[in-house]
Amino acid sequence: MRSTHDRPPEDLTARARIRDAALAEFAERGFKGATMKAVADAAGVSIGLVQHHFGTKEGLQEACDSYVRDTVLGAAGQVQDGAEVTPEFLRGIYEANRLSVRYLARALVEGSPVAAAMFDEGTEAAERFLTDNWPDDFPPEEAKVRERAAVMAAMHLGTIVLHEHLSRRFGMDALHQANLARFNMAMVDVYAHMGEWLTSGPGAQVRQAVADHQTKGHPHD
Repeated sequence: MRSTHDRPPEDLTARARIRDAALAEFAERGFKGATMKAVADAAGVSIGLVQHHFGTKEGLQEACDSYVRDTVLGAAGQVQDGAEVTPEFLRGIYEANRLSVRYLARALVEGSPVAAAMFDEGTEAAERFLTDNWPDDFPPEEAKVRERAAVMAAMHLGTIVLHEHLSRRFGMDALHQANLARFNMAMVDVYAHMGEWLTSGPGAQVRQAVADHQTKGHPHD
């Protein structure tokens, strides 16, 4: 998987340079704080060329939203569809998402349209993941599956929203391309050990207590 970020900026098309500059500008300043002039300056083009390709700042945002959805959800879809996950595959994903993840972090905080769409699409992907892997525990269309999938999506996207706090605790930029593998390895380890904890000893007791509490509080669920 090769990203346009493998090539120097001068090798990108003007449209791609403008889009990348806009991704960075929106991520840094938000939609209200970003300006067409700042995007044009960062891309090394005139405002007129930005307007030629995207029209308005809203049009530029829509193009960024579309790109982020394609890169972030596209990568998740490849994994779910059974793509072989190799170090080279992950490297391509990290490079393709270099600008997208920071843009998404800001979008989630501001509540932009792409944030809502990606949460919904991420939740639907989580539903498919649960029902495909554990159909007996997560039958399709049940409210239980929708709830678990929504929580799963919120947990993953929440780490992006809280990236500044994660970076402070990590002592490094958690969203920097060079650090994403370390960031993701932490999440993988947590999943592995929490799964083990929740099926034995005190963890199993906690899980059973929560289940009993739900049954008594909502006997018809």
